Amino acid sequence: MIKSNILALDASTEALSIVLHVKGQTFHHFEECPQQHSQKILPLIDELLSKANCKLKDLDVIGFGQGPGSFTGVRISVAIAQGLAYSTNLPLVGVSTLAIMAQQAFEQNGSANVYPAIDARMGEIYFAQYQVNNNLMQLVNQECVIKPELLNADYISDNEQNYVAVGTGFKTYPDALNNFDSVSINSDITLPDARFMLALVDAEFLAGNGVKASDAQPKYVRDTVTWKKLPGRE
Repeated sequence: MIKSNILALDASTEALSIVLHVKGQTFHHFEECPQQHSQKILPLIDELLSKANCKLKDLDVIGFGQGPGSFTGVRISVAIAQGLAYSTNLPLVGVSTLAIMAQQAFEQNGSANVYPAIDARMGEIYFAQYQVNNNLMQLVNQECVIKPELLNADYISDNEQNYVAVGTGFKTYPDALNNFDSVSINSDITLPDARFMLALVDAEFLAGNGVKASDAQPKYVRDTVTWKKLPGRE
């Protein structure tokens, strides 16, 4: 059960998603709208607040998708969250986009061991391993950017029988898992959805791990410039 009043948003990928949980009710928006995030996000937040008859000052915390994903999209997520937090003095909690998808796999399907991956372009994926602990997905080792053909036993365990892979990384490169019989792809989960940030944001906020707006940080994972990307592909 979510105990806090939360606004959470993510614009780190092709998807734009916003969720508002206030006084036990949840209001949610998700759509795929590449390159339209900056135009749509604030009006959609206002729309959800209006539906909930709620003002930002009524909230406890704001959550944001901190990446990895599109460099531009990650910056939009962080900047919007910071702007809202500056105006209300609310704390912020950043959540990995990979953790969001892993949490969705657990909440929807009970998957306890998840490999989320996002297509990072340039023949690479953002990749991680998450395992559930007390109903929350926790990172195993670290998130990385890697060429999918280099995934091996150092990254993927072939000892478990219930691992699930999610995200656009495996939608684009399904053959990357051909050598791992214990891993199945859940093709229903391809992009992060802010609705599955709620439990993660709530837990971090209640643990006192919220940060002030000036301390909110993106998680690019790949920290190099993106000059190799074609126009419109970020």
